[in-house]
Amino acid sequence: MTEWFSETLHPHWRQSFAADRVLLREQTAHQDLVILENQTFGRVMVLDGMVQLTERDEFVYHEMIAHVPLFGHGAARRVLIIGGGDGGTLREVLRHKTVERATMVEIDATVVEMARDHMPMVSDGAFDDPRAELIIADGIAFVAGAHQPYDVIIIDSTDPFGPAEGLFTPAFYGACRQLLTPGGVLVVQAGVPFLQPREIAHVNAALSAAFPEVAFYAIAVPTYVGGLMTLGWASEDAGKKVPDPAVLAARVAASGLAFGYYSPEGHAGAFALPPHIRAAARG
Repeated sequence: MTEWFSETLHPHWRQSFAADRVLLREQTAHQDLVILENQTFGRVMVLDGMVQLTERDEFVYHEMIAHVPLFGHGAARRVLIIGGGDGGTLREVLRHKTVERATMVEIDATVVEMARDHMPMVSDGAFDDPRAELIIADGIAFVAGAHQPYDVIIIDSTDPFGPAEGLFTPAFYGACRQLLTPGGVLVVQAGVPFLQPREIAHVNAALSAAFPEVAFYAIAVPTYVGGLMTLGWASEDAGKKVPDPAVLAARVAASGLAFGYYSPEGHAGAFALPPHIRAAARG
């Protein structure tokens, strides 16, 4: 009989996956980790009962969390990723040949190890790129003690529970701002506003306490149920959000990259939020 896994993120609504095969169940030092196979979505990673990514639709999230800040910035050489143990964000960052160093700080070594073993298609060799630096450490402590500046910082975290809770505070965002080069960009995940309106409002307040320019953009990831997901964007330079269309198109063309979700038009359009999301962000 097929085993079914039900995500427990939302108290009154759940999505379920048929687990055609359970590849891994492990209690790591920080969280409960499950990797399963599903006929529709391929391999699925679950942390503490919450779906983190699936093989089939991970490209949406990883492309948009990486390419919006990188193409928006236009000249990023050093990138810091907090979290992202599956390696998908690292993969997309390193597709930019102009990136000289990508430092990824992940608290849970087991997530990295098991993702490489059971979902290698996600990182696609990114961990072996000589420009990649993997540090197993607490992201908050790393940022507090770091001195090397970064052009882009990406907070690729789980929802604000457990190990990730401290990554959603004004103090942490303020510490990130201190690490950014002039005109640097910070991007964070901010949940699904239709079901998590308090999360985007909290992120908005925390980012606004640390940065003069804050915005949100929306993406559609099928397994992040409940409508559009949002990502938070922050910088001292509002111009790094959506460059002139001709400039942005030229940057993308010069990169020679092809995408499954990201495009220059989609980059700009993602910031055109529906009224209900704008209202949720205001709290």
